[in-house]
Amino acid sequence: MIHATAIVAGDAKIEADVSVGPYSVIGPGVEIGGGTRLEGHVVIKGPTKIGRDNHIFQFASIGDDPQDKKYGGERTELAIGDRNTIREYCTINRGTQQDQGVTHVGSDNWLMAYCHIAHDCVVGNHTIFANNASIAGHVHVGDWAMLGGFTTAHQFCRIGPHALTSMFTYVTKDVPAFVTAAGRPATPRGINAEGLKRRGFSAEQIRNVRDAYRILYRSGLKFEDALAALTERALEQAELEPLLRSLRDSSRGFVR
Repeated sequence: MIHATAIVAGDAKIEADVSVGPYSVIGPGVEIGGGTRLEGHVVIKGPTKIGRDNHIFQFASIGDDPQDKKYGGERTELAIGDRNTIREYCTINRGTQQDQGVTHVGSDNWLMAYCHIAHDCVVGNHTIFANNASIAGHVHVGDWAMLGGFTTAHQFCRIGPHALTSMFTYVTKDVPAFVTAAGRPATPRGINAEGLKRRGFSAEQIRNVRDAYRILYRSGLKFEDALAALTERALEQAELEPLLRSLRDSSRGFVR
């Protein structure tokens, strides 16, 4: 399953059914779980752990040094889950000691060509990064979030679960859960209703999320008062909890 032209470090741990394409390079400290498929010319540097049944396309660069001037060669890691699709020319860097030292990418994510995930990012599960979407260091992306093509996110921003950014969006502040954002800089444009529908949210739950969006953005309430109103609603509308968490966890402020 390993092509004769591939270069594999002696201490790399690769399950027997992993496929490694021609001219790929797997460096020291790399672990790859069963069923994962690497096309040709993939480069993976360690320490990097990759789970099962991932498909990494040609010319991707996985686990290289963080692009951070403070990085001095210390040991940091990249951890990738299961069943991810990582398309051509994607780059995912390891972490830095200025954060947790690990870049995390979850499972069932779809990264289209030329996407970049920088050092110390945390990407959840079931996300979609369209072509050329790029997130800077320390960015968190929640489960089921969708980043439109050429979306860019500033350092330390958070993009909440089920959020959606349109093409060419520049994220400079947090995008709360469920919110659709667009523009440069990003501004809120409603909720990701179609995404919620596809994921099994009921019509009532979507209506509740839409009402919560109106309270947050269109009621004229101060943020503290809007948050109090949403907290009260969440006692009976559990689907609002991701929105509340993303608002409470925000350190950069959120898109307005």
